[in-house]
This record gives sequence, C-alpha cells and structure tokens, in this order.
Amino acid sequence: MKFIKYPIILFAFLSNLQFLFGQTSTQSIKGMVIDKQSQVAIPSVLIKIFNTDTIFEVESDIDGKYLVSGVKPGRYDLYASFIGYKSVTIPNIVVTTGKEVVVDISLEEQINSIQEVVISANKKNETNNELTSVSARSFSTEEVNRFAGGRSDPSRMAANFAGVSSPDDSRNDLVIRGNSPTGVLWRIEGLNIPNPNHFSTIGTTGGPVSALNTNVLKNSDFFTSAFPSEYGNATAGVFDLGFRKGNSDKREHTLQLGALTGLEAVTEGPVRKSKGSSYLIAYRYSFTEFAQKAGIPIGTTATPFYQDLSFKINGGKTKIGKFVLFGVAGKSRINFLHDQIDSTDLFANPTRDSYFTSKMALIGVSHFARLNQQSYFKTVIGATYSASIYNEDSINKNNNQIKRILENTTQQVRYTINSSFNSKMNSKIFLKIGVLEEIIGLNLFYRSKYYTTDWKQIWDYNDYTSLLQVYAHVKYTISNRFTLNAGLHNQYLVLNKSNSLEPRIGLKFQVNEKSNLSFGYGLHSQMQPIDAYFYRTLLANGTYVQSNINMGFTKSNQFVLGYEIFPKKDWRVKVETYYQYLFNVPVTQVSSAYSMLNAGASFFPNETSYLVNKGTGENYGLELTLEKFFSKGYYTLITGSIYESKYKGSDDVLRNTGFNGKFVYNILAGKEFKLGSDKRNALTFDVKYTHAGGRFYTPVDLVASQLINFQVLKGDGYAYTQRNPNFFRLDVKIGFTLNSKKKKMAQSWYLDIQNITNHKNVFAQRYNPLTGNMNTAYQIGFFPNFVYKFQF
Repeated sequence: MKFIKYPIILFAFLSNLQFLFGQTSTQSIKGMVIDKQSQVAIPSVLIKIFNTDTIFEVESDIDGKYLVSGVKPGRYDLYASFIGYKSVTIPNIVVTTGKEVVVDISLEEQINSIQEVVISANKKNETNNELTSVSARSFSTEEVNRFAGGRSDPSRMAANFAGVSSPDDSRNDLVIRGNSPTGVLWRIEGLNIPNPNHFSTIGTTGGPVSALNTNVLKNSDFFTSAFPSEYGNATAGVFDLGFRKGNSDKREHTLQLGALTGLEAVTEGPVRKSKGSSYLIAYRYSFTEFAQKAGIPIGTTATPFYQDLSFKINGGKTKIGKFVLFGVAGKSRINFLHDQIDSTDLFANPTRDSYFTSKMALIGVSHFARLNQQSYFKTVIGATYSASIYNEDSINKNNNQIKRILENTTQQVRYTINSSFNSKMNSKIFLKIGVLEEIIGLNLFYRSKYYTTDWKQIWDYNDYTSLLQVYAHVKYTISNRFTLNAGLHNQYLVLNKSNSLEPRIGLKFQVNEKSNLSFGYGLHSQMQPIDAYFYRTLLANGTYVQSNINMGFTKSNQFVLGYEIFPKKDWRVKVETYYQYLFNVPVTQVSSAYSMLNAGASFFPNETSYLVNKGTGENYGLELTLEKFFSKGYYTLITGSIYESKYKGSDDVLRNTGFNGKFVYNILAGKEFKLGSDKRNALTFDVKYTHAGGRFYTPVDLVASQLINFQVLKGDGYAYTQRNPNFFRLDVKIGFTLNSKKKKMAQSWYLDIQNITNHKNVFAQRYNPLTGNMNTAYQIGFFPNFVYKFQF
C-alpha cells in the first residue's frame, strides 16, 4: 500500500504557521454532552472545570455543546450535572498551549426511588461501553504515554493492570488471566482486526512494535473476562479502541521523534465548519535503523524497518445521519543474514539467511442514523488485510552455495459488516441487538525442504469462508443501586458448520456511595488459529489431506466476583477473583501432551495434524488494584495477581500451560512539579517496577539437537516441566513540558530509561547452532528511549 509522503503533510503544517503568532497563551476545553444510552444531546448541563487555583462554569447549548476559553496550562477536573441524571466527574484533564482539549461527556439517567441515595460517577473507573459489569477498564492516551516503560503502546500499558502479564521485552503479547495471547480480540472503530502490530504473523495477536498511533486514539476500553454479548470469537480479553475526531474548529499539528515510535507527523482540522466535519491524519516512519547505527542494542543485529499511516475523516451531520471514514495501514520488514550475526544474537544461525515482511491494513465507513429520540442504528462496513512473507535460504559454508529451503506466504482479507440497533426503551431498560458478518479470504502457502530433498507442502489454500455472529443484550437498571446486564451471543463458522450459543450475565450492586459489588458469568468461544485448520498431512500414497478442517470452537465458562471501594477522594481499591473452565480444546488423537491452549507460546506456526476437540484447561486467581488517581501532583498504581493456568492433553495429565507465571505485580508512581512564574511548565518523574513469575517451558534435547544441528525439544514426559527465572524490571522516566507564553504551541521532552538496573531477564534456553551447545538468550537490557513532541 502506498503511503502519503512527507511533502503533503509538511505543506499542511507550513501553510498554517502564520496562525501561531499573535495569539494568547491560554487554551480551550470543549465538547458535547449526550445521554449515554440514547446518544441524544442534552442542553443546559452545568459544567464546572476546576483545579486548586481556578474554576470555570458554563452550560451546554441547545445542541449539547460547551466551550470553556482562557484556560491556563495545567491539570483540571471536570464536573457535569443535570436534573434527572447522575452527576459525573472526569479527573485529570491535561491542558497545554499547543492543542485544544476535547472532552465529550455522557450522562446516565437517574432512577428515582424513595429513600434512595443519589449516586454520582467517577469516569476514571467506568468504561465507555455501558453494558459492562465486571473485569473492565477504560484507559486514556495520556496514561499510555505517561507510564514509564510503556513505549507508547496500548498493549504494554495494559500489562500494568491486574490480571495481565507481558514479561517479554521483544513482543507485546498479552497473557490475560493465564490465557494464550491468541485469545485476545482487537476491535478498532467497530471492525475486528486480527493483529494491529508490525512484524505480525498469522494466528498471533501481538508483535514487537504496535502499528497503533497513540496520538490518534481516544479513550478506549479493555476487558479481561466475562465481557458483554456484543463481543465474540475471543476467550481471553478484548481491546475495543477508537480514533478520536480531528478538531472541527481549527487546524492543529504535532511533530514527534522517538527512538521506538519513530519520526511522526500528525495534522488535523475542519473540512466544513458549518457541518462539524473534520480530518485527522498521522504518519510514522521507524527510527530503529538510526538507533542501531548509533550502537544502541535492540535485541538483534538485524535492522527492523516499519512505517504506518492512520486517519479519520468525520463527515459531520447530514440529513441521513453521520458518516465517518477511518483507516490504518502498516508495513514492516527485517532480514537476518548469516554474515551479519554474532553468538549473542537472539536469531543467530551461521548457515541461514532469512527474510521477513509483513503488512496490515484496515479501512471502514461507519454510519449513525437516528430512528427517533430513543433509538438509533450504528453500522460499520469495512475490510482488513494482513499478510506476511517469510523465506529462508541455506548457505553452504564450503562453496557459499545458496539454496531456498522454506517459503511461507500468508494473506488474509476480511470483509465485515457490523450493525446494531440501540434503543433506550425507558429510564430503566436499554436494548442492543446486532449482527456481525465476516467473510474471510485466505491465501496460505507454506512449504519446506528441512531435512528433505523434495518440498514438503504444509499449506496450500486459497478460498473464502465466513464467520457469522449475532447477539442481543439488555441492560436493566432496577434501581440507582442495582443493575442487571443480560445477553446472548451466537456464532457460526461456515467452514465446518461449527456453532456456539453463549449466555452472558452481569450484576452490579452499589452498596453505598463509596463501594460496590459485581458478578459476571459468560460462555465464550473462539475459532482456532486460522492456519491450524488448513494444515496438510502427507499420506502414504503421496497425496495430502487437510486433517484439521473439522475442528470446533474452543469454549470457556468464565465466572468473576468483584468488590470495589473508594476509601477517600481520588483513591480506589478493587479486588476480583475468577475461575475459568476451558473445554473443547484441540488435542491430538493419540496420547500426547499437545494442547492448542499453548498456541502462541512460541514463534512457530502449527504443524500438528489430526486434532480433535477433547482437551480441557482451567485458570483461576485473585487480583488486587490499589490506585491513587492523578491529583495534587502525583499518582500511584499498584496491581497484584496470583493465579494458576493448567491444562490436560489427550494423555489426561494435568500440566502447567506455557503461560502460567503464577504471579505478577506492578508498582507505578509519578510526580509532577510545576515550574515557571505562572506554573505553566511541568517537570515529571515516573517509575515502574515489575516482578512476574517465570513461565514454564519444555527443555531442549541437547544430544538430539547436536546430531542434526537444529533445536529438538524433549518428549511429552518433560512438557512444561522447567521454568524460566522470575522476570524483574525497573523503568524510570523523566519528562519536561514547556508551554509557550506567547504562542499556541507546546514542547515536551521525555527520557524513558527501561531496565535501568540492566537486569538479565531470560528470554529462552535454546540450542545455538553457531556454538553447538545450549545458549541462554536474554531480553533487552538497559535501554534509553527518548521522545520529543512539538504541538502547534
């Protein structure tokens, strides 16, 4: 895919530089107030924006819009109230002179009952999706960029939450409550995307570098269990992300340079002010090749290259509703050459040249159409594309002859329609009914000459299949204290006629103004990694058969119980315990330790045949979150999880999964110091400490590996019996933000020192063909990541 190049974006920047001068050094906060369920604008809402020194009061206009001008740089809280609705407080709104702040507010109607306490809401602990009862949290882009060690990556930021583990510096795969990362669903603006990362491969959900630009994301939701019925084809968790709207009143721009995020340019502004339409475009180009030339270690001597483009065009109001065009595209490549490696390289092989390229793209159009004041339709139509090419050559050291020994090409195109009917039946009942159809086009080609003179064909498939999902969900607000969420989800795979009907239920009880109890249950199912269905088994007569084509869904019964309390202002304590029983898990027909629950524990595709849905597994644990929201110049987030993740293969032996770390805890804290005569500038210090249990693995058979000079693992009796040392990392981040006194611009500098103690966390114990012996591969050591950001 061709990308918009620098001249177009830079021309947009330069053509508007004239508007920087002669303007005041304050900024504006604006947005719209709507009913959370009906999405109808609410006029005359009282809005207060305040901090310790200043308070502003305005009311929303007839269209629900509000504007607060003359706001000095700093952090503010927003309070909104209206008769008949629960009041809302939105904390920690960051204002700089370089960009207007847009804060949209959704209010929930109050149920009036005699002798009942009126409950207010703090948006910090609520999700955008109102159909959630347990195990969910919203997050802001400010948090993604603020936390130490986050690399401006939503996945790595989510690893700070209770129940989530990602003790792997090389990738951002998420282990949620002991589940494989392949069980995570990614959704962007209503479209499911297989993997939104650079250097991604088929059947995975993570990668070394995120293709999602945090400068275009809006506040989004993250779910870890028993999620609402609108989400299907996932057993571990859900990322429901959205792109923010571009500024519909004025043009604004951002330039950014980061060691990991690369060179970046963002531009936004109005298309037609009268219609409220706007554009938002962002482009990034990798900086890692420059980092490697400077001698900064990045885990391999090969140089990774990547670039991505994100955009959102908001069409504004029309007679037939609102239309939005959005998209993201990314491309990455890396080569590992035999004459450019050393013995410490993670991927060292003195007789191999390998070449890897990946591409991903998403484009869609959403349409919002109002049926009446209580009901509306939301429809998204779009397509996603993901592809990877991996070729490997064998090098004869005697005569330097090159021979191709592996070819792996995958392409996946998904055409999607996601449509829902939403209706606020009355102040107590909200109904959502929807359908999601994905037509999946697959082109899989994989053949190998490892240990053979003739090609062995593993995949050869070029066709379409379809996954149909339908759901219905009801939210019944019994009283201001008690809320019931109930729904049904059904999904059907055309490929082999697999079907799953899944009940979901959630209960939330507000004990008092400061505490609540919650319970959730859901049956969740998921397709297997798409490549596993099309594995080809060679028969004795020389023909091939797709021996896994009839695999059904893996299913998971999930139970969650939670208690949340706000002991004092800006403090939150949350405890959750959970149990998950997984069944219908693909295992081998013959007795073995293999289970699809361990998919994603390695970098290799599935090459196991004749799988049947007879395996089981279970995950259970206890989680604690202690959080001090950012106020009075500091914040704290402490999360801890103790858990178990077990499985049984066809040999009926209970084992640890490859994702059973047993425990993980994080301690994050930060302090902000205001500088300057008018306190408009800020110096920030952030720290993050992570300690996680080492994962279990199957040890290498050294003798067998030496015989063929290629890694061979020990047999089933040793499956997941050894464990890596515990993971430890300390990250420190220092930042400075300079808000101009005379111009509408702001600059920020950050130095994020990751693994400041240079602790050697084990990546893997592996056989090294260069030395003919075992080698311990370590993760990234001391790594200074810098970011410079300029907004104007």
